[in-house]
Amino acid sequence: MQETQSLLSTLKRFFQDTIIYGVATVVPRLLNFILVPLHTDALGTKDYSVNTTFYIWAAFFNVLLTYGMETSFFRFFSRAEDKKKVFSTSFIALTTTTLLFFALGMIFQDAFIRLVDLDPFFFNILFSVLILDTLVVVPFAYLRATNRPIRFASIKLLNVFVVFAINIYFIWLVPKFPEVAPQYVLDHYTQKDILSYIFLANLAASGITFLILLPYFFKTKIQFSFSLLKQMWKYGWPIMLAGLSFIINENLDKLLLKDILSEEIMGAYSGCYKLAVFMMIFIQAFKMGAEPFFFNHAKEKNAKGTYARILDYFVISGGLILLVLVCFIDIFKRYLIPNQDYWIAMSIVPVILLANLFLGIYHNLSVWYKLTDRTRMGMYISLFGALVTVVLNITLISKFGFMVAAWATLAAYGSMMLISYFFGRKYYRVPYNVKKIGFYLLLSVALSAVSFIYFRQNYIVAALFVLLFVGITYFKEQEDIKKILKRS
Repeated sequence: MQETQSLLSTLKRFFQDTIIYGVATVVPRLLNFILVPLHTDALGTKDYSVNTTFYIWAAFFNVLLTYGMETSFFRFFSRAEDKKKVFSTSFIALTTTTLLFFALGMIFQDAFIRLVDLDPFFFNILFSVLILDTLVVVPFAYLRATNRPIRFASIKLLNVFVVFAINIYFIWLVPKFPEVAPQYVLDHYTQKDILSYIFLANLAASGITFLILLPYFFKTKIQFSFSLLKQMWKYGWPIMLAGLSFIINENLDKLLLKDILSEEIMGAYSGCYKLAVFMMIFIQAFKMGAEPFFFNHAKEKNAKGTYARILDYFVISGGLILLVLVCFIDIFKRYLIPNQDYWIAMSIVPVILLANLFLGIYHNLSVWYKLTDRTRMGMYISLFGALVTVVLNITLISKFGFMVAAWATLAAYGSMMLISYFFGRKYYRVPYNVKKIGFYLLLSVALSAVSFIYFRQNYIVAALFVLLFVGITYFKEQEDIKKILKRS
């Protein structure tokens, strides 16, 4: 009984932190998602492909420049006696490599521009955003590691509100009420200018965030340990390669669609891909709370039991999100992607949603290689997923079109999920309730498939399917639900 109460108390703390981190993740994603109809309405599919290309390269370089240091920071900070040394060493290392990247970017600017295939002005914005965002990685990680989720969330929210406000002003307010804009803006309002305003909004937000976190740059005395950095690098570089593999899984399809089919198809595919954002928000919010939680509670008596229960609730919640989004997909598309030029790619959404649910399960399962310092195994799994993505997309897109890209993503994340589960059983056996997880997963997928294929836009049936899932869940989980509610 006492062990059960301890487990529920631990889960409650986990969910509380996850909710706060979730706010820092959900609100920015929702505000950015609100911008999707604004962007797709203002930009044609071809221009939207430029917008997508910008953020693909931003994600790629972000992983490259941080080289796994964030996760390494959590791992070493959580168990170090001299936590200041971990902070200082991490910060000095990232700052040094970022300044080196800055120098290389200045020297080989033309080569970088050819690589990313962006207008030079857009590249300069991208380059500046990357520098500023990388410099604040360690301060942000410090806030998470020291259990300061509210401050972390506040800064993240301010960042996105700046982006949101600038977008609203230039893309919505100026066209509708030109009198609010100076003549210079009115004289420079082509499609290229609209893209510039979108990208400059990110630069402004990154600059403000950098200034807010600047005091953390001087938070501790300079302590640099080469031996510590070597250990952190050994732990972190596989995570970097795993992150790059994730970027390939998420974005290579879009770049290949642009090269193999057309920019218009890439833009439509990328726009519809955004409808999976609610699942992505859920996964990201979970990851933000789970990563420090897993490390901090690894020595608890019933840690493995806690991890198993967390996955149960994750799959139930993710299955419900999948079902709701698929059942009401045609309502969401009318409001979130009003430009019908994008609707040709709507069929990818259920597949991408399920793929992202598999990715979320994989993040849960990844606890085994992070806690046992086998991050290289995580790298191998991610590289395998990237290989699946590359092979399927390159060989099949030209023959079967853009749906291949969605199925390739599902195949990549599904295979990563299964491989991680079986290796985890060997190296760090967590007592996952596979039957329960499989039941809820299959129930959600089956109801979603029947709704999308046979009862699309029949919202009475859609509502019944959602209620059925909720009812079955409550019937099977009511004892745990009542205990958690009683303790809240």
